[in-house]
Amino acid sequence: MATTTVAGVTVDVSDDGFFTNPEQWTEAMAPELAMADGIETLTDQHWQVIRFMRDEYFAKGTGPTVRVLGKTSGVTVKELYQLFPKGPAKIAARIAGIPKPRGCI
Repeated sequence: MATTTVAGVTVDVSDDGFFTNPEQWTEAMAPELAMADGIETLTDQHWQVIRFMRDEYFAKGTGPTVRVLGKTSGVTVKELYQLFPKGPAKIAARIAGIPKPRGCI
């Protein structure tokens, strides 16, 4: 298991940079994680998706797919791709500090 430092805290991550222990994540880490994925500023819509991702992960054991996000998060699929251009479910999961959702490549 690899580790990295985010916002001054050492956290456990997978080989592709996803948290393996979501309890290590804090909201203070999100802006730094977003910058690493090319997102300069987290808007209220970003936070809505990030919090939704975390809630879904803790309720179901995996993050939601893009399709589920678009239907249930209050943010449309089109908006998701504007917020997280490199892959909404994957990038939002990484910023939210949860493991990579099932079905993401």
